[in-house]
Amino acid sequence: MRAELGTGSLRCGSRLQYFGHMRAAPMLWIGGMFGLCAVSAVAAKLQEATLAAWETYEKLTEARIERELASEKGFLVRNFLDEREQAQIRDTIRSSVYVKRMTTPNEEGGKIDVPDGLIHHWYGTVLVPGATLDQVLAWVQDYERHEEYFDEVEDSRLDSQSGDTFDIFLRLRRKKVISVYYNTEHEVIYRRHGSDRASSRSKATRIAEIDNAGTDREKEKPVGEDRGFLWRLDSYWRFAQQADGVVVECESISLSRTIPVAFRWVVRPFINSVPRESLEATLLPLRKAFLDGTRSSLRRPDVGERPGPSTAARR
Repeated sequence: MRAELGTGSLRCGSRLQYFGHMRAAPMLWIGGMFGLCAVSAVAAKLQEATLAAWETYEKLTEARIERELASEKGFLVRNFLDEREQAQIRDTIRSSVYVKRMTTPNEEGGKIDVPDGLIHHWYGTVLVPGATLDQVLAWVQDYERHEEYFDEVEDSRLDSQSGDTFDIFLRLRRKKVISVYYNTEHEVIYRRHGSDRASSRSKATRIAEIDNAGTDREKEKPVGEDRGFLWRLDSYWRFAQQADGVVVECESISLSRTIPVAFRWVVRPFINSVPRESLEATLLPLRKAFLDGTRSSLRRPDVGERPGPSTAARR
């Protein structure tokens, strides 16, 4: 649901590692900051070949997800991992979020080449203890309040709803040494798979980086002709009721610019860290909302109470 600087909904090293690098090698740290800022100042344009590679990756990822959702072997992503990792996931989500990098191979099993671009693919899962499936879905679908739930969402609204399809607007703020702001629009489609399972697919239909955000000179950069930190973003969700609560899983794939060779060694860790941080920051508030006792925020409003789309003035 959310994007990050350099991500799509999604840390290669922890902040402790970054600070450790700064203490051990201040000139390397300063060089990294300079490299990141230098890259951020250079405009990039989304190329046709980059977009074609993204569409291939997206198509193959969705095909695998559909096979899993229809499989008798299981429903969750973790059901298709080895037993050791499944046990690790079950243990981790009792108290935290489990996150791992993923990749989708091409039809021959090799790597999908992305000219002038990078695809970031992460999987995260969390347990919402004591919750019901309907409560979790109501909280996730409360798009008018996402700016209250997530720190990096500055504004949110439900533009329209037709059955289980939601068209939403999110204004995002991403900060990682530099700050980047976006106006984004998303189509989110939910499906029920029986009484105790659900899934959704969220696709950003428009991502516009904002120039001079928060000033009287604020304006959108041309779509696909910006600094290239976030060109595409999809997220795929699975929700499963179990005895102790609801397991929530999210796969996030996003597309960003490639990194100039001269800065690659110092910039890549920053570019790659943000999608993971984004995914963690998306899943944790859901668990926290229930554990903090704010169960009213997870209650499904009556039909007459559900807020309708806000006006365009909130943009």
